[in-house]
Amino acid sequence: MKYLVVGLGNIGSEYENTRHNIGFDVLDVLAKEAKLEFENLRYGAVATYKYKGKSIILLKPSTYMNLSGKAVRYWMQQEKISQENVLVVVDDLALPFASVRMRQKGSDAGHNGLKNIQEILGNANYSRIRFGIGDNYSRGKQIDYVLGKWTKDEEPALHEPIDIAIKMIQGFATIGPARTMNTYNKK
Repeated sequence: MKYLVVGLGNIGSEYENTRHNIGFDVLDVLAKEAKLEFENLRYGAVATYKYKGKSIILLKPSTYMNLSGKAVRYWMQQEKISQENVLVVVDDLALPFASVRMRQKGSDAGHNGLKNIQEILGNANYSRIRFGIGDNYSRGKQIDYVLGKWTKDEEPALHEPIDIAIKMIQGFATIGPARTMNTYNKK
């Protein structure tokens, strides 16, 4: 059985280490730990992660955030992966900084990457890991905050939630989303 795990972010050095790119960051840490190399292919950087007999396609879309659905649909079709085996890792302003939650479906909550995936798939029935980036910004400064780099205080605090997100990815493919949520959402 195959799984597609999509880390949302924007390509380009100007977006590296920004809050909006936490999806890319989670997959980068997972790939580094598993000694995987991403290959630049159609609509994204792709690596195949073998874990406990499961084949997990890791995807960092190159379509930019607002067109993420195009890459998701292409790789679902290319790898013949059903929607219930798709997991999206995304930044979330509504969650406190460094909190991590998995959901099996839900609204886009104003997130343009999720909005585009929902438009292209025709529904919001795919799992997602929501990575809290907090909402510590002044009125009218939301875009600057989301596209801003992590602070020196925030960076060291990212290690544990990134590790939890990786465990959620592994759990999603091995024990399923319900048990994974029961195990990790309470932490």
